[in-house]
Amino acid sequence: MLVLLPPSEGKASSGRGAPLKPESLSLPGLAEAREAVLTELVELCSGDEDKAREVLGLSEGLRGEVAKNAELRTAGARPAGEIYTGVLYDALGLASLDPAAKRRAARSLLVFSGLWGAVRVTDRIPSYRCSMGVKLPGLGALGAHWRTPMASVLPEAAGDGLVLDLRSAAYAAAWKPKGEVAGRTATVRVLHAPTRKVVSHFNKATKGRIVRSLLSAGAVPGSPAELVEALRDLGYVVEAAAPAKAGQAWSLDVLVDEVH
Repeated sequence: MLVLLPPSEGKASSGRGAPLKPESLSLPGLAEAREAVLTELVELCSGDEDKAREVLGLSEGLRGEVAKNAELRTAGARPAGEIYTGVLYDALGLASLDPAAKRRAARSLLVFSGLWGAVRVTDRIPSYRCSMGVKLPGLGALGAHWRTPMASVLPEAAGDGLVLDLRSAAYAAAWKPKGEVAGRTATVRVLHAPTRKVVSHFNKATKGRIVRSLLSAGAVPGSPAELVEALRDLGYVVEAAAPAKAGQAWSLDVLVDEVH
């Protein structure tokens, strides 16, 4: 099972660990594309601060993120699972998983990123600010920049098992499963059961809990249909829509009563 996650907008500080070693990151087929984004982002943020804030879509209150990006090559690095924070990652609670579940997380979780393309939660990275929606002056829109390398690297990473796609729209644009891979991919919406409306804040929390439940239970569904059964066994209310034709992903609705 491969679980595709969005990153968090806010991130923990880099700390005092050893600096980034790009060659140590997972998915080495993305190395050239990563280096291109890293080089331009550091150069951008080492120059005109106001221009960098504009390009990155940062408010005045986030001015310090520009200086942080300028130091990416020398800043301390920590496992990505510690860098990413926020509602989904709080609910996922990687640090409090038991050892076996942590090993499963290391194998199955892949976090998408405007800067790195995609990383494992064990990959050591510095804290940064660069969303997939950014359009760098030289490289252009990052979503488009990542599509070609992702198209060759991600199908191999997916192997022959289930792909659980929990990414937001901006990150899903960087790689869309196709063909046979799409047929064993499942996307998830979280709906308020009484109103059938998509929930926002609780959407992220529920997705984090779903991943934690699967990892903790040692569930290894090999297909979207098996995922539906696994989630129901874990107490989730799930409605599934099989694709109308080959080459399309399954769509799963998880129904919740609470929306706080």
